[in-house]
Amino acid sequence: MTEEVSFNEWEKLDIRVGKILKVEEIENADKLYKLEVDVGEDKPRTLVAGIKQHYKAKELTGKQVVIFCNLEPRKLKGIQSQGMVLAAVNDEKISLLKPDKEMQEGSKIK
Repeated sequence: MTEEVSFNEWEKLDIRVGKILKVEEIENADKLYKLEVDVGEDKPRTLVAGIKQHYKAKELTGKQVVIFCNLEPRKLKGIQSQGMVLAAVNDEKISLLKPDKEMQEGSKIK
């Protein structure tokens, strides 16, 4: 188990429902996709996600997922990633987290 966090620390996390609008291949990247995701803001966010070996681009387009929005931005393969798609992960599988019902983009995870 990892270190416990306080409720106050948990409240700092901005986790929302997002909808994947566009998926692009990244040159020379076997594991990464560039995603455009609507998280209820004025314009979509760009995210880089290491899910290419587990999902086809057409499977992802239009899919609702859970996004960690206030993660510090990071450049991957020259692309500024503005958040993280959350997933359950074990040694062999990745399963993207998603709401069990259709939700409005930008809905908060609490």
